[in-house]
Amino acid sequence: MDAADLAVRRCKPCERGVAPLTANESSSLLKHVKGWALENGTIAKTYHFKNYYETMAFVNATAWISHREDHHPDIAVGYNQCKVSYVTHAINGLSENDFICAAKLDALFDL
Repeated sequence: MDAADLAVRRCKPCERGVAPLTANESSSLLKHVKGWALENGTIAKTYHFKNYYETMAFVNATAWISHREDHHPDIAVGYNQCKVSYVTHAINGLSENDFICAAKLDALFDL
C-alpha cells in the first residue's frame, strides 16, 4: 500500500467498540503519508503556502474533502500556513480513516 492507494479509498464509519489502530499499525501507515507525524495521539502536518489566498483555498478544499468523507480534522490557519490534525474521536484514537484523509489532502498538490 502507498499514498495513492490510501487516497482512493473511502472512509468507513467508526462506531464505539471499534478498536483504534495499534502503535505498530499507525507507524506502518504513517510511512505512506509524507510529512505527517504522530503528535499527542493524532497525526498532524503543517502545509506552507505563498500567501493567504493559497492557504484559504487549501482550507476550503480540505473542508470539501472532509465533508465528503464525513471525517473532520482540526485546522489551525495562519497567513501562509495551515496545520491539519486528524484523530477519530468516536474511537478515541487513530483509524485508517485518518490516514485516508491525510493522503487525500496530500493528493491535492498533484492536481
